[in-house]
Amino acid sequence: MQLIDSHCHLDRIDLEKEQIEFEQLITNAAAADVKHLLCVAISMDQFPSMFEKAKAYNNVSFSCGVHPLHVGEDKDFKLEQLAQLASEPRVVAIGETGLDYYYSKDTVKQQQHSFEHHIDVANTMDKPLIVHTRDARKDTIDILKSNQADKCQGVLHCFTENWEMAKAALDINFYISISGIVTFKNAVELQEVVKKIPLDRLLVETDSPYLAPMPHRGKQNQPAYVKHVAEFIAGLKGVSVEEVAEVTTNNFKQLFKTAKV
Repeated sequence: MQLIDSHCHLDRIDLEKEQIEFEQLITNAAAADVKHLLCVAISMDQFPSMFEKAKAYNNVSFSCGVHPLHVGEDKDFKLEQLAQLASEPRVVAIGETGLDYYYSKDTVKQQQHSFEHHIDVANTMDKPLIVHTRDARKDTIDILKSNQADKCQGVLHCFTENWEMAKAALDINFYISISGIVTFKNAVELQEVVKKIPLDRLLVETDSPYLAPMPHRGKQNQPAYVKHVAEFIAGLKGVSVEEVAEVTTNNFKQLFKTAKV
């Protein structure tokens, strides 16, 4: 069985807290059948150090982008340099980008401009988008549609929205990625949405070091725990975890076509 953690932030995991070396994260993942990891950037300032930290591991791919909550924070890099950084062959995606009106309503226009720029770069470079969305359902879909993001495709990561938004994303050839949130007892609506999403459009992720799934809720997350997400989805859909692993791995390969999986 092979699983892929389609979204993690390896450079943000507190190794001292876990009392482990960086290499142990990769070893732990492999022991849990997680054979490939996509390490996702949240700012261009942070990208070089993130890449340097994990580039020695051939089973790690990368993304490059600016998280909506970090728009305007980059000191050394300008948004226009996104394409330059993303030209690194092991960068298989653009993002994470998107909209977050829950935490940052005062930067809405900046977020929208950044999001549109990311889509333009993704279309130009033919690399898929990794999209963060919170409290911005209509604007997220509208911007994806108006900027022809169906060309580059992408994924709504750590999905916690309703079926209507999931359907709208599926209609423009996007994938939906599910994190450990789905295992939480209070995630009933999300669990019902996951039941409706075709398995061949799903990805699994940890969003490490955040949102550890049951039975590790409240602890620091790591890629090995994506297995719990896959197992829970298998239970929701009434299929084996092996089937979830096989299909989501194939989905990852279809979307992130330049990843060396």
